[in-house]
Amino acid sequence: MAPSSSAKKVAKLAQKGKGKKVRFQGGAVFPLIVALVTVLGLSLIVYARSSRPGPGQGAPTANDHWHAAFGIYACDAKTGLQVLPKLVGALEDKDATGQFVSDEFVRTGIHSHGDGIMHWHPSTSGAATGTNAKLGVFLKNYNITLTNDKLVLPKEQGGQTFEEGKSKCLVDGKEKDASIKVWVWPNYSTVATDAPQIYVSNLNDIRLLNDGMVFMVAFVPDDVKPKAPDWAAELPTLGAADGGTVASTIPGQTTVPGQTTVPGATTVPGATTVPDASSTTVAAGSAASTTTAAAATSTTGG
Repeated sequence: MAPSSSAKKVAKLAQKGKGKKVRFQGGAVFPLIVALVTVLGLSLIVYARSSRPGPGQGAPTANDHWHAAFGIYACDAKTGLQVLPKLVGALEDKDATGQFVSDEFVRTGIHSHGDGIMHWHPSTSGAATGTNAKLGVFLKNYNITLTNDKLVLPKEQGGQTFEEGKSKCLVDGKEKDASIKVWVWPNYSTVATDAPQIYVSNLNDIRLLNDGMVFMVAFVPDDVKPKAPDWAAELPTLGAADGGTVASTIPGQTTVPGQTTVPGATTVPGATTVPDASSTTVAAGSAASTTTAAAATSTTGG
């Protein structure tokens, strides 16, 4: 079959173009701009990578003494919604030879005193300092399993398992589906006025960014209003039990730290308000609710 007329034209134009140099309109200006943009882009990439903190670098350091309130809010088909008892076990127990019983405590230095508080005194190993200061460190120390769709407590913490799609939640006499999420407030002094950041994935990677934060792991229907642990208000007093102070505000900050601090973590997309709740879910990378931008700290403790 003879080639079509359009095919012949294409072939003829291609033949004419052989051996000819391509010239940019406007001379050398355009290629120069392209080259400059490329060099600038590569420089920014190199700078960003070199200035990014490495694993374990940044605050909190091994010299810091931070505290954060921690609780679990869950429901089942029998008892309904409830704040579970505070975790038990100080992790600082020693055996007959004087050695610490918990290897994870020795490695990280992170523990609680049965008071509902994460006592964040990182060891010099770097396992819980800077970018390694994550919720998962504390949970692992207490043998708690937390995934995007399941929460499993060890026997000494009640032994319950809460799983999306399997565990039902009794609310107002009706069984409802529930989901795993973590509510995070940047400071205990704002829980009554500000909405928390709501995390729904990569939950173990949620960072401790400052002293005085509040964390609530929740297995509840999505329309349940976020609730902070009642003992969050006692954070300065409870934190002072083993020394240190608890910041009453976040120095120099006007917004809750964004999702970019949790690599790969996502919140419910779309910035929609939870029904009958004061909290707002925000897309990854965006800012959350505002807080008081003062630098004052409490003087409780040593």
